[in-house]
Amino acid sequence: MNYSAVKAGTPEPGSIEIRSIETRSIEPRSIETRTSWVVAVVALLTLAFSFGAPWVAVVSLKAIAADFGGARSMPALAGSLAWIGVGVGGIVMGRVAERVGVRFTVMFGAAMVCVGLAVASLGEPWQLFVGYGVFIGLLGNGGINAPLYVYVSKWFDRRRGSALALISSGVYIAGAVWPPIFERVVAWVGWRQTMWTYGLVELAIILPLAVIFLRPPPQTPRLRAGDLADPHRRQVLGWPPNLVYGLLCAAAFLCCVPMALPQGHLVAFCSDLGIAPAHGAAMLSVVLGCGFLSRQLWGWFSDRSGGLMTLMVCSACQATALGAFLMTQDEIGLFTVAALFGLGFSGLVPAYVLALREFYPVGEASWRVPTLLLFSGCGMAVGAWMGGALYDWFGYYGPAFVSAIAANLLNLAIVATLLLRQHAGPRRAHAMA
Repeated sequence: MNYSAVKAGTPEPGSIEIRSIETRSIEPRSIETRTSWVVAVVALLTLAFSFGAPWVAVVSLKAIAADFGGARSMPALAGSLAWIGVGVGGIVMGRVAERVGVRFTVMFGAAMVCVGLAVASLGEPWQLFVGYGVFIGLLGNGGINAPLYVYVSKWFDRRRGSALALISSGVYIAGAVWPPIFERVVAWVGWRQTMWTYGLVELAIILPLAVIFLRPPPQTPRLRAGDLADPHRRQVLGWPPNLVYGLLCAAAFLCCVPMALPQGHLVAFCSDLGIAPAHGAAMLSVVLGCGFLSRQLWGWFSDRSGGLMTLMVCSACQATALGAFLMTQDEIGLFTVAALFGLGFSGLVPAYVLALREFYPVGEASWRVPTLLLFSGCGMAVGAWMGGALYDWFGYYGPAFVSAIAANLLNLAIVATLLLRQHAGPRRAHAMA
């Protein structure tokens, strides 16, 4: 056998078979198994229950405001503090999860969410803020959200985008399932008793799931570079890595400001238009239900098109829906716009995580992913608070929606810049060759 001819591409007999055997011998084995998807489903259920806690304040916004003097910015601020706490806590608890395992942080977080709901239900404004900001956000979901993103991403290498889209849907399952239930329970027993009762339910579900299913992930090389990184020049998209990372964090903040506005104020917005609170809660369920269903499609799309392209398309859909909220007043039209909004925003957060895993080594995921989620959570916090503050100032939600659209357009500009850099890279490399 002339092996030099085989290497040069000469079609000698047997050469194709030898090349295929050699290719198979060096092809890396996938770490994905059936267990990977079991872990992803457990993470989905965990987030669906842990993120039910913030929706109590959303559904009860007008009732809480009435008990605390009538200002809607106060319960909106409690929700904002929870999102900021999730981001800050995710950075700290992500480091803890690397050392002691994600099982501990999830169990601890579930207990803190329960404590936070009990504290928030005591009846004073400062207790509402401490319960949501410190216990539900910082110590509770901060120990669950970001650690689970990093943890699940380590179980996948081929369908990571689909897996991240699945687990991030837990937030939207919570939004689709719990608001109609909370609306009925709050009308029956009040918002305080609803809070501490749900805390006990959440704790009883998450603790057994964590103990039984959250085992250590398969081992992967910690210094393996992202697929789109340049390991020789230590650059990402031809720029310093931290510059690209900073732009992604800014984009995450700007896209979550408009994302939070309808989620945090849709029930109150509908009530102002004369729509029954029960129908407003149902509309919120449509938003989050469409978000859950379409997120699986965005996961499939991101596996084939990449994180940045997914961000671009989803952000454009979200901006379109926000504009439609300003021009729609009737109930049927608002249900349609709510579905469009759920379709648009649902693919954004997992696409950011996917982009980070494409650009940076897996060993950096434990701090890059939680830090980006901190900026995302701060955007949610600002959007929720901004809606209440601008409503209190102007007496209607129009200025809040205009501000949200402006933030969305800035997000589109940043993502478009990065996407152009990504597509220009292969052309520059071809020209240099």
